[in-house]
Amino acid sequence: MRRALYLALFGATLSGCSSNAPQLQTEHSYDVEWIGERPLIDNSHLSITFAADGRAHGNTGCNHWFANYTLEKQTIRFETPGSTRKQCAPALMEQEKRFLDAITQVQRWDVNVLGQLQLWPAKGKPIRLQAE
Repeated sequence: MRRALYLALFGATLSGCSSNAPQLQTEHSYDVEWIGERPLIDNSHLSITFAADGRAHGNTGCNHWFANYTLEKQTIRFETPGSTRKQCAPALMEQEKRFLDAITQVQRWDVNVLGQLQLWPAKGKPIRLQAE
């Protein structure tokens, strides 16, 4: 029963593969909703797109960011990200720094009961994302 509910909730996140497990979708954008224990600043927009070639990119709310990533089953790791260098309000710059620091600590991913993609560090709370 619990498994059936889980599959029903996450059916939209499946990428057409034959297994019943949720899949991280490539060539698809996700909006960041939380970085660890903190939600995003109101009206800011952070995003991640996972390209099929192992590159991730998106918006930090101020700058464009990019990094290579490796994905194997539930394990995901990002190389040190780069970004453009536009200056924004101090609060947005602090949020951007928290995100770029957090992405380098990610070790695994899953999907929670709300359908959010979660990128988990070795310690602490995940980066939580919602499909666009």
